[in-house]
Amino acid sequence: MIKFNKTNLEEVILIEHDEFKDHRGKFIETFNQNLYKKILPKNLKFLQDDFSYSKRNVLRGFHGEKKIYKIVSCIKGKIQLVIFCNKSNHKDYLSYFKIILSGNDNLQVFVPPMYGICHQVKSSSAIFHYKQTGYYNPKTQFTFSWKDKRLNIKWGKSKPILSKRDNF
Repeated sequence: MIKFNKTNLEEVILIEHDEFKDHRGKFIETFNQNLYKKILPKNLKFLQDDFSYSKRNVLRGFHGEKKIYKIVSCIKGKIQLVIFCNKSNHKDYLSYFKIILSGNDNLQVFVPPMYGICHQVKSSSAIFHYKQTGYYNPKTQFTFSWKDKRLNIKWGKSKPILSKRDNF
């Protein structure tokens, strides 16, 4: 069973998966093209999967794609995920959706093009998964500062660990 739930951002969808559990552990189906047809544009195909492995307080992003759709999830640990709309002509422009995801919650988030993604690790470590409809190309990306005053996101008291690309 899978549920597609609206978020405060019109085009961003929270996806909930049921799990099968028994004495061996658990099983979760994380993608089924037939079920996802409800939310995906026609003939959309996923082409690349990526994982980021990070330690506590690492903050990655804001990065977004101009043409690529993504389905993201936390498969281990706990993260604070923030997604914002970067479509200047959209009613949700610069609005954001914020959620805590963990490796135990069976949640995914569907992210369309022109939405920025940022996450900060809240556990000792975390693994974040990106399923994408396109290949990595820095020419088709946009980047925002994680502390952009127009977004006014509260990240908490811990000092983030940043890459050179994200430290502005």
